[in-house]
Amino acid sequence: MALFPYGHATHPQWQMAAGLVLAQLRAQLVLPGHANHPTLGLLYITDHYASQAREILDHLSAELPEVTDWSGTVGVGIAASNVEYFDEPALAVMLCAVPPDQYRVFSGVAPLTSTFTPHTALVHADAGTPDVAELIAEMADRTATGYLFGGLASSRSDVVQFAVGGNGNLQGHGKASGVFRGGLSGVAFGEGVQIVSRVTQGCQPIGAARRITGADGNLVVELDGKPALDVLLDDLEITLQQPQEAMAVLRATLVGLTQATEDVVHRTGHFGTDVVVRHIIGLDPRRRGVAIADKVDEGMGLAFCRRDVETARMDLVRICSEIREELEPEELPLALATMLAAPDPVSGPAATAPIAGAVYVSCSGRGGPHFGGPSAELQIVRRALGDVPLVGFFAGGEIARSHLYGYTGVLTVFR
Repeated sequence: MALFPYGHATHPQWQMAAGLVLAQLRAQLVLPGHANHPTLGLLYITDHYASQAREILDHLSAELPEVTDWSGTVGVGIAASNVEYFDEPALAVMLCAVPPDQYRVFSGVAPLTSTFTPHTALVHADAGTPDVAELIAEMADRTATGYLFGGLASSRSDVVQFAVGGNGNLQGHGKASGVFRGGLSGVAFGEGVQIVSRVTQGCQPIGAARRITGADGNLVVELDGKPALDVLLDDLEITLQQPQEAMAVLRATLVGLTQATEDVVHRTGHFGTDVVVRHIIGLDPRRRGVAIADKVDEGMGLAFCRRDVETARMDLVRICSEIREELEPEELPLALATMLAAPDPVSGPAATAPIAGAVYVSCSGRGGPHFGGPSAELQIVRRALGDVPLVGFFAGGEIARSHLYGYTGVLTVFR
């Protein structure tokens, strides 16, 4: 699979940003080792452009008539290789050279048909859709692997999604509309499209993993037969007799949940992939319970955790390293090995690299500020993964496997 052309730009006028992106794409389309006949485009815009979403898609569609299929959404921030665009008008595009018979664009108005069997899917969703978590789980059940990746659109204005499906067979669609609101959309991929995906939680477990032995709605009453509030105070080494100090610690504490206790914390000390992180939203001194931002049931596994910059940085580097290890052969050409070993790659992506392109969906509460500076999160990805084509967005919730996560990053690469 050849390298996927991609481009990104910011400008107060979307026409200027689109022109800059198109110039980048056209320059790469004629480069050796890059895909020169892609039919699938991924488009992400910041919410500054949300009201012009249809005009942007129409313009890109007309300028790139060979791209017959489009998918994407809006975010309060968007991502590209080594850069994040927060609180500024920007757009990013990646053109994917995937065999037309190995993908289908879907949406609420054009759902997948039974004639196509998806193995994985990139999913964009509207957080305002009723029972969105259940819809995501149902979509995962429709795939052969049960694996989805993507996120919930995030916007301070209009919440839009892009979905245009020509199945790679139609040369251009001119002014065809592909902008809609609500529900789920995305791209389902067939067995021939190989991806590697990882989730970074960015949280450090505090204390041991425990089993919920008493629950009432979103209130955890007992953990391993002990009052949940007492367990929390012991793990955090705080007391309610010193409320100011206790509140400062509690605000930085979250809860990792999973269906089985043994899946909560790996032996390496990080959360397993089935763990979802939720806020602590209150304490119940009378029942000695801990209220969290999700429904809980007896038998679930739970571990208290804390987010901080260093933990998030280390976990992000870890998933990038796992992806590289899975993709790299035992022997590499000297040029490629030198590029990957560089502490800060500065050259363009190599056509011999094992990654054709990548999609990164991160929580809108993460990004550069959480990692210590502007674009810091995507700079970590580039240093750890190499200089590969990458686009993505900062979401209101992240999708991986059949779960809806929070405060995470989902990195997916195409072999």
